[in-house]
Amino acid sequence: MRITIGFALTAAALALTAPANAASPGNQNNYSALYVFGDSLVDAGNISVVTGGTTPNKSLGYFEGRFTNGYNYVDYINYQLFGTATKASLRGGNNFAFGGARVVTDARDTIPDLNPQIGAYVAAKGPVADPNALYILNAGGNDIFALGRFAAGDPTQLLPFTNPSEYINAIVNQYVGAVQTLNNLGARNILVTGIPNATVPLAVQIDAQLQAALTGLTLAPGTELYRFSYINFFNTLATNPGALGLPPLRTDRSCIQLRAQATGCQGIFSFDGTHPTAAVQKALFRDIVRQFGISAVPEPATWGMMVAGFAMAGAAIRRRDRKVALAA
Repeated sequence: MRITIGFALTAAALALTAPANAASPGNQNNYSALYVFGDSLVDAGNISVVTGGTTPNKSLGYFEGRFTNGYNYVDYINYQLFGTATKASLRGGNNFAFGGARVVTDARDTIPDLNPQIGAYVAAKGPVADPNALYILNAGGNDIFALGRFAAGDPTQLLPFTNPSEYINAIVNQYVGAVQTLNNLGARNILVTGIPNATVPLAVQIDAQLQAALTGLTLAPGTELYRFSYINFFNTLATNPGALGLPPLRTDRSCIQLRAQATGCQGIFSFDGTHPTAAVQKALFRDIVRQFGISAVPEPATWGMMVAGFAMAGAAIRRRDRKVALAA
């Protein structure tokens, strides 16, 4: 929140009336909390809790329950906002993502998919969403993998749907339904990432259908729907990595395959053949911040310090003016 008036009274008035909800994309946005829903790209350790710490395997270099060798991009966003990484919901935090989760709810699976994660959020936080928080939805990669396994001959992957078209429609409808649910709960700042797996033509097709469906949503007045394109990000990464602050990256082998964990996976795109390295995750964070601008709502104590600072600055100016007057 930028304040340009240096008098204590005016600063105090601004503190009382400062808006906490997000501004338009491209400006600095202020948020009171961050809630995360999705899959292994943003899981902060929920699967690690479920598996007793065996997945992901930290002996291979996975970092603190993340599916990469460091923090993921939502961790960096949370650091930007509040000075800490996200915490898994099973550890009492606001990150409800689970490695292996799909957009399409699979009742046969014990892993909560996207909409059940929102259900878990409601159970934990109550039926009214914080309108000043930021809500991030990141899913779709595991649905693409399921479609691939179906095409390779596993008919169980798309159950209860019988063909890819039905399943693709379910991806789009359930992803859009998740956004609508959050909006209906009162969420007013929602960031949706598109379908990842940008090198897979089917992912590009599904992402286009998703974007069209999101455009057709009728959201509550004041709701900001921010859309981040994985397709654009990974295309830029392939053609102009320098624009994302990265060198050209190896894609032929993963960091684990190259046994390069001790180097921080420098110059490598994938950590394990599926998930990007922490360097790519940090580039994702930088690109999201560049596009949307992210900052936190100042705590009341912070506002108090700011007001006190303005009061001290005003007093110092008055003292200086008196000294100048006496000298004259």
